[in-house]
Amino acid sequence: MRVYKIAAIPGDGIGTEVIAAGLEVLNVLADRDRGFRLEVEHFPWNSDYYLEHGHYIPAGGLARLKTFDAIFFGAVGAPNVPDHLSLWGLRLPICQGFDQYANVRPARVLPGITSPLTGGAGIDWVVIRENSEGEYSGSGGRVHQGLPEEVATETSVFTRNGVARIHRFAFELAQKRPRKHLTLVTKSNAQRHGMVLWDEIFYEVARDYPEVETQRILVDAMTTLMVLKPASLDVMVASNLHADILSDLAAALSGSLGIAPTANLNPERRFPSMFEPIHGSAFDIAGKGIANPIATFWTAAMMLEHIGEKEAGARLMKAVETVTAKKIHTPDLGGDATTEIVTSAVCDAI
Repeated sequence: MRVYKIAAIPGDGIGTEVIAAGLEVLNVLADRDRGFRLEVEHFPWNSDYYLEHGHYIPAGGLARLKTFDAIFFGAVGAPNVPDHLSLWGLRLPICQGFDQYANVRPARVLPGITSPLTGGAGIDWVVIRENSEGEYSGSGGRVHQGLPEEVATETSVFTRNGVARIHRFAFELAQKRPRKHLTLVTKSNAQRHGMVLWDEIFYEVARDYPEVETQRILVDAMTTLMVLKPASLDVMVASNLHADILSDLAAALSGSLGIAPTANLNPERRFPSMFEPIHGSAFDIAGKGIANPIATFWTAAMMLEHIGEKEAGARLMKAVETVTAKKIHTPDLGGDATTEIVTSAVCDAI
């Protein structure tokens, strides 16, 4: 019996609801498979914990997480804690502390779901986001606060090593897909230092992957291409900020933020990787029992594939697609199903 240690961090808002649903589905899947099981430890690190203790991650917290095979993360962010405190208090210390530099966000229209976009059926994308530096490096500061001459700086940091490794990761992934097509997304006409470096290194790395077709698109033009010619795209690679925005657009064009998954990978496996749905804490629907768990199930399938249970991950995605095809949808997809109903349906499909 293969045993995997999973750290569950439900976090805030609907994170607690969808992670519970995800673990329920994973347990049913493990029982059905009988070749593996998951040992799950829950961590209560969220905004209530922060307000009580003054921190999200206690001393030694990252060292504890390092002993796990993967991290199953819900969401962080609450109305009573400033967003920059919650993000830099929980999610980013894990991503940066464990060098999870490859953020992978697939997007496609699942069976039974209608894209709001004409031609949206052609969406079958993977957005690769540099996840450790760039615009979210944390470099910068504020001086003369509250005075008329106050200055705030936010410095994007791009390193040759950081850019080269995310490009190589993107090429490796694109090479494994049927279309073998990779789009570089930058803003190098206006951002003439870091983004030009991105362009230069991309084409240096491209020489090692002659079978992968490439193109370069400016980020503003990319938004129009995603809407007007979705079938022309396959894999996209972009900086931390640009890919963060583009992947939300990709999720919306696929039907809903409620179906979009994320993997924060340390590809060299020196540290555990973290898997989370894209949608955030969504306090506007928290506690109503209507959060869409599909993003979490898809995320769980990516986690299974990463830890070596590829067949189980594929079985989970087949179950998810069986349920979406039957139009058992939560309100974000125009249905009236609850989180519990969708979860039970996926368990039955497994």
